[in-house]
Amino acid sequence: MGAPLRNLWRAYRLRWKRRRFLFRIWRKRKQITSIIDRTDQIAPDAVLAFATVRNEMVRLPYFLEHYRGLGVGHFLFVDNGSDDGTTAFLAGQPDVSLWSTTQSYRLARFGMDWLGWLQWQFGDGHWCLTVDADELLIYPKFEERDLKALTSWLDDQGQASFGALMLDLYPKGPLNDACYLSGDDPVKTLAWFDADNYRSQLHRYYGNLWVQGGVRERVFFADEPTHAPTLNKTPLVRWSWRYAYVSSTHQILPAKLHDVFDFEGNSKASGVLLHTKFLPDIGAKSSEELRRGQHFQNTSLYQGYHQQLTENPNLWYEGSCRYKGPEQLVELGLMSKGRWV
Repeated sequence: MGAPLRNLWRAYRLRWKRRRFLFRIWRKRKQITSIIDRTDQIAPDAVLAFATVRNEMVRLPYFLEHYRGLGVGHFLFVDNGSDDGTTAFLAGQPDVSLWSTTQSYRLARFGMDWLGWLQWQFGDGHWCLTVDADELLIYPKFEERDLKALTSWLDDQGQASFGALMLDLYPKGPLNDACYLSGDDPVKTLAWFDADNYRSQLHRYYGNLWVQGGVRERVFFADEPTHAPTLNKTPLVRWSWRYAYVSSTHQILPAKLHDVFDFEGNSKASGVLLHTKFLPDIGAKSSEELRRGQHFQNTSLYQGYHQQLTENPNLWYEGSCRYKGPEQLVELGLMSKGRWV
């Protein structure tokens, strides 16, 4: 089969895969129950944020502060059986609509089926940001130009999606010894990152840039680097009800939305998701995950990873780089200005 025929066959398969995901999303819609619905407040031009959460009271106050500061107009959360006050806290926020479920996070494609239904109903035509509670999106000049400015510029460029590298942050010293108070900026506690041990390749099936490396590969997957976590994401999309995420926000269909990175040519703007996973509660969260087995498809593969996180590791080493701001990440090639600034 020649290249043109292979491309046509691949496009046909991806189109049907997307339709199967949409049918699955529709089928799983009854797994979530509305707790508080304020979606009538959504403005026509609002940037919307979507997240699935479980026991995230430590992170949520700053998460909301960060994204409100970026100009998110409304938040749509699915709470997956929290018992730490998360549900009541979110229900009390004036710009939050909240749904609840106790169904399996893993069997709902790690929450993508639930969020997909909310995006289907409320996201169509909006710029939609899909993130985890431990992810803080930044991009060049984000302190001066909010998401409304960024998405207006993307519209002018004819771009319907915006990519970001997930950058793991960590403290200097054992994880559990770090100090953090809920509501504080977690970047002040997690001030370090790996700067230069990243690699990328094109995904053979989906066509997206597939990035691995960083601290989790260095510490936890050095012997099996191909199993290290995927770091590329497409978290910001001008949504259509016909779209569907495949695996978290690592992949999305239709595949044309993957055209978000151009680090070598430096012509496309991209951002970074500051990953605040390694706060002092990580040991307790990892112990719970060892028991629940909900966060990875291949739970046996990641069992050793979670076990090590319960043992209070020190991720810092002599090559660690202290975070100084977005310009630093541009200089390091971890995100790009493109024509944005």
